[in-house]
Amino acid sequence: MEAKLSDAITLRENGKQQESNRLLLKLAEEFPDDPLINYQCAWSFDVLGEEANAIPFYEKAIHLGLSGKNLEGALLGLGSTYRTLGMYEESKKIFSKGIRLFPANNAMRTFYAITLYNLKEHRTAMEILLGCLLATTADSNITAYKRALEFYSDKLDETW
Repeated sequence: MEAKLSDAITLRENGKQQESNRLLLKLAEEFPDDPLINYQCAWSFDVLGEEANAIPFYEKAIHLGLSGKNLEGALLGLGSTYRTLGMYEESKKIFSKGIRLFPANNAMRTFYAITLYNLKEHRTAMEILLGCLLATTADSNITAYKRALEFYSDKLDETW
């Protein structure tokens, strides 16, 4: 099983997404309760642009106890997939869980902000994006104004 899973991942990494997906589907049929196989199968559907087909595999992988970096990736993948399909409330719920479990993941926060934008929660989305920007940028033109941007980040609707 591990060799076949490794082969499927290598195929995906080498641009052979269809072959990878076929192999992962066979593995998922053979080992339906393996969380890592379900996660990789979900990922393979996402790479193919078949997001709706990815959802049950993401959900099952998470339900089966996926952990660590794989869980982090699955939550980001599922949240993003829900969002691209217009399932914004589901996306928000998954990203909230992901941020709770992996608070340092700024990619998760950024995708969450996009979901909040879709839900017309613009103020919160901007606060999150500004926080991510200030936490990660080395751009001297931005860091020169870091204190001001931090101050204004949660006062976007206020005037003086």
